[in-house]
Amino acid sequence: MATTKQYTKEEIAKHNKPGDLWIVVDSRVYDLSKFADLHPGGVSVLVDADVAGQDATETFFSLHRYEVLEKPQYKRLQIGVVVGEERQIFPREVGGLSKVPYAEPMWLSAGYHSPYYKDHHRKLQTAFRKFMEEVAMPDAQAREEDGKRPSPYIFEEMAKQNITAMRMGPGPHLKGRVLMNGIVKPEDFDFFHELIMAQESARLNARGYYDGIGGGTYIGLPPIVNFGKPPLRDKIVEEVFSGKKLVCLAISEAFAGSDVAGLKCHAKRVENGWIVTGTKKWITNGTFADYFTVGCRTDQGGLVVLVIERGPGVETKPIKTSYSTAAGTAFITFDNVFVPNENLLGQENKGLQVILSNFNHERWGMACGSVGAQRYIVEECFKWVNQRKVFGKPLYSQAVIRSKLAAMITRVESAQSWLESITYQMNNMNYKQQSQYLAGQIALVKKYCTETAQETARDAVQIFGGRSITKTAEDVLGDLGVRQALRTMPKETRL
Repeated sequence: MATTKQYTKEEIAKHNKPGDLWIVVDSRVYDLSKFADLHPGGVSVLVDADVAGQDATETFFSLHRYEVLEKPQYKRLQIGVVVGEERQIFPREVGGLSKVPYAEPMWLSAGYHSPYYKDHHRKLQTAFRKFMEEVAMPDAQAREEDGKRPSPYIFEEMAKQNITAMRMGPGPHLKGRVLMNGIVKPEDFDFFHELIMAQESARLNARGYYDGIGGGTYIGLPPIVNFGKPPLRDKIVEEVFSGKKLVCLAISEAFAGSDVAGLKCHAKRVENGWIVTGTKKWITNGTFADYFTVGCRTDQGGLVVLVIERGPGVETKPIKTSYSTAAGTAFITFDNVFVPNENLLGQENKGLQVILSNFNHERWGMACGSVGAQRYIVEECFKWVNQRKVFGKPLYSQAVIRSKLAAMITRVESAQSWLESITYQMNNMNYKQQSQYLAGQIALVKKYCTETAQETARDAVQIFGGRSITKTAEDVLGDLGVRQALRTMPKETRL
């Protein structure tokens, strides 16, 4: 347990060898005597790096994140503080704004203005970030690690704040509900509130978990809300909003992918309903969903969308994707499953309208999350280049690194601006107008966001080098190669 006992630098310096090894990190004294042999780099690294008995602040932060010091197993290694020194490094307070340049969108940054956001938008952002960091973050990191589904209590806590209801966007479904303890009234809730929530959720830095806490519901429930018969709609909506049940959208198939016209899952018309047989693949939340919004082919060759409840004949198997299984991505088999008439969404053989109805909103939501994630990456890169030393200088002293940061900032700020412009139009258009005027805009902004996300991720890999997902830093090596070539350029050579 950390203490306030004080030690002089002279006293600390005496503990500088294996078996008796202390270090100082940001004025705090840590006894690593017993831990040294467990150190991932071994005890020799601590001794050879000339940090034993010394102030290791700069060395520590060139290798580790601040969060390491806050982990219980390391926090208890602190035995005191240095006489006459005070902490210089403090983490951002829970729910607070970052002071790192470009870590926050312009409307949240000091000194800037925006025509889009009002006081209730700012209050929601503060409350929602605090909720995500205090309530969801611990579970998110644990579930990303073990791959299990998000813990049930998360959905219960979300239900208390009506978070799932808000993530569905503005609409009649919010009427009469208390949103985030009354911070915003249901009639005032708009697409900018939803944009804020999507971007704040992305800051969890847990992509699989982010989908796991409702990614399927946000795309599987709207068809039920918009096309379901009132008894079915009201039942499922209340179960989902209360945190008791989950919905997923089951459209994609192994043979059809996102090609809706190629669906093979079959719904045979029988008395009082349908018999569904077929498979679905890559279904987000499918492994733990209670309801499945399913697109099927009929005998007439048309499409029908049915709500299938988990039960006999429904089997789900997890699919391991490139991100965490906390998302619950599934392969689903429907084996002669009876579906009653009342579970039909929309009209028989006109299911394409139901399937396509929420595509604009889905694409817009994905773009919101993508920009939020990219901005978080920008913040992480700024922190790293500021504390990482290479060749005796901060990493940002390398021109190639500054160039990458500039490109990352340019991409995220342009995407944010375009996204906000579209969101403003959404707030001032009905559904029909959005379909007419914004379908192309939303498709293009999603395309732009996903393409820039790949570029930003690649740049971040280069900036973090061996601490990223690869073990090389090709661009730094490329810069070295070019500079070396330039040194051998003949002086007499000119265009």
